[in-house]
Amino acid sequence: MIFSLSVVISSLYASDTLLLEQAKQNFAPLPKTFPSAQYTMMPEKIRLGKMLFHEKRVSIDGTTSCAKCHPFSYYGADNLEKSRGNFGKLNPRNAPTVLNAAGQVSQHWRGDRKDVEEQARKALLGKGSFGAPSNEWVEKKLQSIEQYRILFKKAFPNDTKPISVANYAKAIGAWERTLSTPSRFDEFLEGKTNALTQKEKTGLKTFIKTGCASCHSGALLGGTMNQKFGIVAPYWEYTKSKKIDEGRYNVTKKEDDKYLFKVPQLRNVAMTSPYFHDGSVTSLQEAVKIMAKVQLGVDLSQEETESIYLFLQSLTGKLSQDIVTVPILPETN
Repeated sequence: MIFSLSVVISSLYASDTLLLEQAKQNFAPLPKTFPSAQYTMMPEKIRLGKMLFHEKRVSIDGTTSCAKCHPFSYYGADNLEKSRGNFGKLNPRNAPTVLNAAGQVSQHWRGDRKDVEEQARKALLGKGSFGAPSNEWVEKKLQSIEQYRILFKKAFPNDTKPISVANYAKAIGAWERTLSTPSRFDEFLEGKTNALTQKEKTGLKTFIKTGCASCHSGALLGGTMNQKFGIVAPYWEYTKSKKIDEGRYNVTKKEDDKYLFKVPQLRNVAMTSPYFHDGSVTSLQEAVKIMAKVQLGVDLSQEETESIYLFLQSLTGKLSQDIVTVPILPETN
């Protein structure tokens, strides 16, 4: 009996070791922050950026902030098919989570924002976002608030004009680059094989074996490339999308970019329903089945689908106190 038990334990250990090696070939632990060679992350800038992330007074209706479409009560997404901006205007696509987003190759489903700084800057004038009439209008709003004049000066001490839309974007970007949410999966990747349950490990094996990791790889399990949605079959036949979105083609007008979207990261995916660029699917299990079918031509069994679903649960990270705490904003003068 003792001999049999030791054989089982040895077999499980060998299996875990092999799985860990396979995982390391495809994935990486989340970094603590997502630094940029172009932008600095000074504490004063990060503090200001967090405040500006929640600031509504720079929107045309006075109710729209970054946090409106990216509330942390829904893990940095908004739980809507398509987000709503100023005066309730419907956006053309689902709002991806802002958590870990700074580590991606680009921003937006179509990859038409280079980084989180460009996203923050362009959202100000976006008709479906903040709807501000001009950059000058935004700067005047911020300039009129005494505490912001002080905070911008501290964050950008060498600038002759500290309050600018460019600096607004740099500050928000600095804070968003701190929004890392490591999970039990990171513990597993770092060698703690019992950080995942046996069912989650089985799901990880299925995830890799099915081919999901060919696109959903790296530290974010995605977010590193653009890919056609519907390689094997038209995506809308399975998502039942109300409208066919041609993706990056609408940006580049290149035929090869039709139905191309940025591969979404899977960090915290269990918490950010609904799924896909149009929020057309609410069930994560259904989303898994659809992806296997239209991307890989694989018909997953119910058992395989549930297995991958359980693995994806291990990607849910714990939100830090800094992330969930809403800052006190400066009073209007």
